[in-house]
Amino acid sequence: MKKIFFLISLTGMIASCVPHRVFEETENKLKTCQTDLDNCKKTQQACEKELANIKEKMSVLEKENNTLKIDSTLRGSSYRELNMKYQKLSILNDQLIAKLEKLQAGLEKDNALLSGDLQKTKEDLIKKEAELKLLEQQLLQQKNDLAKLSDELNKREARIKELENILKQKEEATNQLKKKLQNALYDFENKGLSINIKNGKVYVSMEENLLFDIGKTNVSPKGIEALKSLAKVLEQNPDINIMVEGHTDDIPMKGSGEIKDNWDLSVMRATSVTKIILSNGNIDPKRITAAGRGEFLPLDTSKTPEARKKNRRTEIILTPKLDELFKVLETN
Repeated sequence: MKKIFFLISLTGMIASCVPHRVFEETENKLKTCQTDLDNCKKTQQACEKELANIKEKMSVLEKENNTLKIDSTLRGSSYRELNMKYQKLSILNDQLIAKLEKLQAGLEKDNALLSGDLQKTKEDLIKKEAELKLLEQQLLQQKNDLAKLSDELNKREARIKELENILKQKEEATNQLKKKLQNALYDFENKGLSINIKNGKVYVSMEENLLFDIGKTNVSPKGIEALKSLAKVLEQNPDINIMVEGHTDDIPMKGSGEIKDNWDLSVMRATSVTKIILSNGNIDPKRITAAGRGEFLPLDTSKTPEARKKNRRTEIILTPKLDELFKVLETN
């Protein structure tokens, strides 16, 4: 401002001393200077404003710089830490590579062994396949054999059922025969006569006192009556085989006539009973057999009179014919 007042004062002094033209020039220059001054002020203000902006930016940059310094410090620490980890990882990697190489060497060796084992396994497999084919052939043969056996078994089962049916029929026939005999010989049962079934056969057992006198072979009237009733039943049942057995006690015979011993006595008594049965019924003689057993098949081996009495008997053994059964057995 002092410079400006000085210039104005100077201008006034000059104006009073110089001509008017010079004064105008000087005044114009003064105006120009004033204009330049105003422009400089504006420029100064703009510069001051720019400076303020720059200072503000500098403050921000300083803060960022400080932040970057801190980050650089942290990053440096991180870098060093990472570098140490990298070195450790590098060492570990080298160790792993060494182990891997060792494992690869071992694997190559194992592969060689496995290759040999695989070859052997293939050979064994081929052998097993051959054995399996052989077993399959054997199994097929066994299946065929089993089918044949099963068919044969079914046939045998059918035959067994047939046999069972025949035996059942024979058993029923035997029971029916026993009932018929019991009805026909009711008056004699438990009076020296008994009827039983043993081994599928009907046994009509007659004691000596019902048929004979001691040591005799002629049948008594009472015995003839019982045999007639028996003959009627046998005549009505032609499918029955008849065995007449004579039995004695163990006391030896001392005869001098026809009866010389117990063999003669048992045979003659069986023959006498057989003749009476045949003469009193329409019975085919082929169905009947007479036999003497002597004293060799006793019911009681005791030596008492009661035992000897029990053993002196005639047994008429009736057996259902088994022709059908024999036919089935022959087919086997």
